[in-house]
Amino acid sequence: MGGSDSAGRLVRPFTLTGGRTRPSRADFTLITTVTAVDPQPQAAGRPQPEHLRILRLCERPLAVAELAARLDLPVSVVVIMLCDLLEAGRITARPPHPVNRTTPDLDLLQKVREGLGRL
Repeated sequence: MGGSDSAGRLVRPFTLTGGRTRPSRADFTLITTVTAVDPQPQAAGRPQPEHLRILRLCERPLAVAELAARLDLPVSVVVIMLCDLLEAGRITARPPHPVNRTTPDLDLLQKVREGLGRL
């Protein structure tokens, strides 16, 4: 968060979240995929400009970490705003697929080994 407006940035995240410092839900990790709902619900009211930026960026699925980077905002601030959008029905959030770490895919490992042997 560098740049010439660094003094203004100290206040901005606080105002974006309405003073909140914790998300209202635990749905979001750095690799949670967020997508804007299409069409947007009319009953949800008018979103703030920052929320509109998120919705535009999330027209295609985007990870929370990538979204925070594109917005140049702390992940914690972005997650609080995502909670607002999720509760308003404006986005969907998909957690990462769980990985089964107990049983390695031996066929895949063998193919990798063979491929490395060819190098």
